[in-house]
Amino acid sequence: MNLHWFLSKKVRDATHMWKHVHKLVCAQRDILPAEAVGRVNESIQALRGALRLGANKALLDTRMTELEASANKWLKPYPHAGIRENIEVLLVAIAVAMAIRTFIAQPFKIPTGSMQPTLYGVTSNPDFSHGFMASDGSLRPTPDFEIPPFWKRFFIYWFSGVGYDRVVAAEDGVMESTEDVPKKFLLFNLCQDFRVGSKSYRVWFPPDNLLKRSGLLDRFGRPNPRRFKQGDDIIKLKSISGDHLFVDRLTYNFRRPTRGEIVVFETKNIQGMPESQQGQFYIKRLVALGNEEVRIGDDRHLVINGSRLDASTPHFGGVYSFAPKDPPRDSRFSGHVNETVARALNMNNLAPLFETQTNVFTVPENHYMVMGDNTLNSFDSRGWGPFPRENVIGKSWFVYWPIGAQNDRKSRFGWGNQ
Repeated sequence: MNLHWFLSKKVRDATHMWKHVHKLVCAQRDILPAEAVGRVNESIQALRGALRLGANKALLDTRMTELEASANKWLKPYPHAGIRENIEVLLVAIAVAMAIRTFIAQPFKIPTGSMQPTLYGVTSNPDFSHGFMASDGSLRPTPDFEIPPFWKRFFIYWFSGVGYDRVVAAEDGVMESTEDVPKKFLLFNLCQDFRVGSKSYRVWFPPDNLLKRSGLLDRFGRPNPRRFKQGDDIIKLKSISGDHLFVDRLTYNFRRPTRGEIVVFETKNIQGMPESQQGQFYIKRLVALGNEEVRIGDDRHLVINGSRLDASTPHFGGVYSFAPKDPPRDSRFSGHVNETVARALNMNNLAPLFETQTNVFTVPENHYMVMGDNTLNSFDSRGWGPFPRENVIGKSWFVYWPIGAQNDRKSRFGWGNQ
């Protein structure tokens, strides 16, 4: 039978036919009279018997014709059968995709620059996301970069994640109040709408916080008071997309996370974290486990239970690749700023957790501590403490976009992030 199936198209067609009719009988069994079910099953068994006898094409044609006649007579017709079947296939595909997302690999977008230079969040030129250059917008600079033609921008964006946005005022007007929330498609920003005066504008595939980055809104969402004249650049922005990666949700079902791994976790039930930030997903490097004593040495290296971590510690080779005598630098591997260095830099908020008599913190049982590689710009366990291990949903696995390098950033595409 199996050999005939491979060698004969007629056998394959007959096999597909009886299986399809059998599926319809099973689906309609509760609404069909017993006689109908019996007659159709007799025709199915007759065709299967012919298949067991071999690839006799004449006999198969006869049995297939009989089965078709029986099915047409006794089975109830499906309205719009083609549409129904396509919907069924689509629903199965969605169910499979959701199962993969829930139990195997979940897509995740790096939200901030706290893990630079291992993993990058979105950056831009210019970037006014923390406020305007001046209250009236008069000092707003014009970035000195050229915008490539459309076809080149399209290729650069989808390959390297570098985007260019330019909006020129069609008429005089002032920025209207609006939310800096784009419309989305899956994990990607689809478009962002805003108004200047009586004119509406739309930017396709914008970066996160487009309006704040370009100076149209301040960090509190208030519009820039600057009045734009016809022909002025409302937006001229070069943005570099952050990393999009898959989170491995399978491995931690079989073992616990280990020190140095980059983990993704929920921020719920973290006592030291502001309520406005709870409920989000963060990505950081796991540095300490439950019941461990943690402190930061004067050389900015972590000390766990009295043992100093260094470049030979698994996954910390990059974190401790700096020269201890060099001061910490933004967006570079700089170790973990301790209390002494933080005060010298007038940045005491970097290590309030360790401002105790002994400068040692004991991680509660079944909890973890995490820190970002971008030491000077990472809001992590130094600020809000440990969190329950149940919050961990997986670990960093595969960066699937962007693919190419981004200006001075090397490509992170693949499994290379550690």
